[in-house]
Amino acid sequence: MTRSLAATPTTTATDHSLQARRLGVHTQDQAIVFMRTDCHVCRSEGLSARSQVSVRSDDQEIVATLYQISTDVVQLNEVGLSEAAWHRLQVTDGDRLTVRHADPVESLAEMRRRIYGHRLDDGSLRSIVSDIVAGRYSDVHLSAFVTACAALPLDHNETIALTRVMFEVGERLSWPGSLIVDKHSVGGLPGNRTTPIVVAIVAAHGLTMPKTSSRAITSPAGTADAMETLAPVDLDLAAIRRVVERESGCIVWGGSVRLSPADDVLIRVERALDLDSEGQLIASVLSKKIAAGSTHVVLDLPVGPTAKIRSADTAATLSQRLVDVAGAFGLQVRVVQSDGSQPVGQGIGPALEARDVLAVLQDCPGAPADLRDRACTLAGALLELGGDVLSGTGRSLAGQILADGRAWRKFQNICEAQGGMRIPAEAAHQHPLLVARSGRIVRIDNRKLAKLAKLAGAPDSKAAGVHMECKLGHQVQAGQPFCVVHAETRGELEYALDYAAAHLDIFEVSADE
Repeated sequence: MTRSLAATPTTTATDHSLQARRLGVHTQDQAIVFMRTDCHVCRSEGLSARSQVSVRSDDQEIVATLYQISTDVVQLNEVGLSEAAWHRLQVTDGDRLTVRHADPVESLAEMRRRIYGHRLDDGSLRSIVSDIVAGRYSDVHLSAFVTACAALPLDHNETIALTRVMFEVGERLSWPGSLIVDKHSVGGLPGNRTTPIVVAIVAAHGLTMPKTSSRAITSPAGTADAMETLAPVDLDLAAIRRVVERESGCIVWGGSVRLSPADDVLIRVERALDLDSEGQLIASVLSKKIAAGSTHVVLDLPVGPTAKIRSADTAATLSQRLVDVAGAFGLQVRVVQSDGSQPVGQGIGPALEARDVLAVLQDCPGAPADLRDRACTLAGALLELGGDVLSGTGRSLAGQILADGRAWRKFQNICEAQGGMRIPAEAAHQHPLLVARSGRIVRIDNRKLAKLAKLAGAPDSKAAGVHMECKLGHQVQAGQPFCVVHAETRGELEYALDYAAAHLDIFEVSADE
């Protein structure tokens, strides 16, 4: 995190100052700086590779990780900056920067206590999360904290404390009225782009649903990625408020507001380590909902062998913990367990998923019935949770709002309010993956399908991804397409097809009997 400094005289000594240089190196949210091994500052300060350093401009200071180089990529009098470091320092090429050892991070003592099996209280977790948000933790420190919380899972009190400090160190939104609804899917399922449909249904009914959504981290598309093919999503807080005031709902990227800022940092490390501990998942989900000003939330938990949640028992335990922790903050939650055995909808990738959304909202022939049904189930649960719809009637009402066109009209209005409706792009290159033998589809690997879509270019290439032609239980004939790979370049298409050829277990067909 960048912090503003009180006005101080500009450094006149040049011994420990260097010129800023933007290198265009993308490191997600990691602040990285590059300096020569023979740089006078490295020598005088005793800096070595992977040192944590303080980098200061005239009025900003960040903590960054130092990488050293021995070529002339940067000059002796320069410090190269990653994109994350560049934007946080708010400098231009040639500005003077000073670099020194970063101050010791006191909360690391609390993190080490957790490694050795000690429980942490509110104060300890607050100091750790504050330092994470301030950028004082290196990836090594972050990995240690995430692992410590997975090896000895967070108990109930720690989960509540982590949830609290995660939303308190960021911004919080407030809205007029006492009823603000929201939904969240735990994820791990390709497609499943229910959010735009749910927002349209619920807002058309008159409930307020200001939906802030994420971009993809490791998936082929996040809600914000898909929605961006239909309308602008990068709105500031004032614009978000205008849209919600006018239309009772929005679907925007949450990165424009600092809601639970530690969450994105921790998620990045969790994904790299392939760890997803229950306590951190609960704190992640609920901290963002509380920070967004939500009062009533429906949570979708897909359960399946290649989904994030693998068993009904795990889902039941997680559901109860979510309800218990939410209750500590006065947040009303309803958990909906859903089928996670296969992708939802036909599209996997931003534009393909957006086309599914449009097909459902417009009630087109051939619109994916599973996406429509799931969206109506979640929207119906929200309508009932909102209090003015009888229990057991919400799903039917949601279906009526879709069928009579109210949801489609509301969605169009929301898109116009966010800056104008767009038409999703189409990929230049498409190639089918064919079924090798006749039979019945008995298994689909969600994770490998998601990887196939990413290798085709999603989510960066908005039109890239996979279009499903078959579902579980379908009878298929040899030579029939199982799915169609979409790519914007020939190279990405061939890369994806090579992966598919090497992973024939993306789906399984039982032999005809």
